Amino acid sequence: MIENNRIEFKRELTKELDIEKEVVAFLNYREGGIIYIGIDDKGKPIGVKDIDDVMLRIKDRIKAGISPSPMGLFDVTVEYVEEVPVIKIFVSSGSEKPYCKAKYGMSEKGCFIRVGTAAEPMTTAMIDDLYAHRVRNTLRNIRSPRKNLTFRQLHIYYESKGLSLNEHFMETLDLLTDADEPNYVAYLLADENSTSIKVAKYAGTDRDILIANNELGFCSLLKATDQVLDKLKVENNVSSRITYKHRIDSPLWDERAIREIVINAIVHNDYYTNEVPPKFEIFSDRIEITSAGRLPIDMTQEEFFSGVSSPRNKELMRVFRDVDLVESLGSGMKRIGKVYSLKNIFSFSTNFIRTSIPFHSQKTINNPYHEIVFGNENDNFGSVNQIEPTKRQLDILNLVKDAANKNGSVNGSVKKGLTTKEIISKLNLSERTIYRELAILKQLGLIQRIGSDKTGHWEVTPASNGSENIID
Repeated sequence: MIENNRIEFKRELTKELDIEKEVVAFLNYREGGIIYIGIDDKGKPIGVKDIDDVMLRIKDRIKAGISPSPMGLFDVTVEYVEEVPVIKIFVSSGSEKPYCKAKYGMSEKGCFIRVGTAAEPMTTAMIDDLYAHRVRNTLRNIRSPRKNLTFRQLHIYYESKGLSLNEHFMETLDLLTDADEPNYVAYLLADENSTSIKVAKYAGTDRDILIANNELGFCSLLKATDQVLDKLKVENNVSSRITYKHRIDSPLWDERAIREIVINAIVHNDYYTNEVPPKFEIFSDRIEITSAGRLPIDMTQEEFFSGVSSPRNKELMRVFRDVDLVESLGSGMKRIGKVYSLKNIFSFSTNFIRTSIPFHSQKTINNPYHEIVFGNENDNFGSVNQIEPTKRQLDILNLVKDAANKNGSVNGSVKKGLTTKEIISKLNLSERTIYRELAILKQLGLIQRIGSDKTGHWEVTPASNGSENIID
């Protein structure tokens, strides 16, 4: 480990150490940075005595000594370097630059920025320029569209983590505007609001056929987040392949990575500019998560992929960290990157950031009964293990098989199955039901799609075509 533009070493925390200056410099720097306490200038870890006390003093000094409030923009944790415990202070780039030491305000004595491996004073011109570009319409400064807000759910979340909120919690959590009125953050965290979060599911790879549409939210954003995570957990259909000795489970997506993506989409969503909450869509081959807002002006895509953190809504980030929905700043992208190629799953537009996660490939074996999926003919989303086709699904399967035996011709080529419209016309079932049952039969490995979603048809798979005991 060596010091660079994003890493600073300090041997120990003393009264003489200006930790506030170092943090301010990283808050004003476009990439943020990390300060280690307990590592000497040569990068050798020497450790920290009474580490809990030192961590507490660091947090108190940063909270009290810097303006605007840096809450939600820094994280103080313990890290082991060569098996030696040291303190790691992770600092995000702030959105309300310039940050300064509260004692000196926005002056050359109070404002610093990271230059190389040092915290250098900012010139008056730099301070004035940053202040002119400061984002004034942060959620903290926007008045709540509703009055008489209640926060029972917020109290419950804090109490579940052994924390308590006193009568001044709205001030402590930055839930008030400068005029001491509830702000937009308070509105999002209140028991009731108008923020609707949709989780939709489609039959195919496009949005033509909507199978189910769950509208969540209208409650504290903390509770809404848990609702989305619970719904997606149900939808993460675990496919199991049974071998001679083992059962191999293969979920559609990595649950921990999706959790990080979901929380990032909710916490960093631009609720004010676009007034659009994040949305979650499940297709037959992928899950897409879309949040409103663009990358910060001073952040490149490469910096985003490398884990540089610049929270859009620092007040929300602070609350989500308090209740352990967010583990530590800057760590989420690394966890996602261990499972998926970041450059392949993220896409950026002028007003939105979209994450598209392809489903894990699922291998089938000769006996379709051993291909286990979540699904149930009475449940649009599916919540129980289905090991074999239902009677309704067998009826559809037999229709497709009978059509294959007739070897009809379509556009000069032999067709060994039926189109979806033909199946709908032959059975007294709704279009949505047919699409759902076809999707389950496909996951069971009993039918396959030939051609495109719009012009193709369904055929019985070779494995199931020879299994009379399954189809007939």
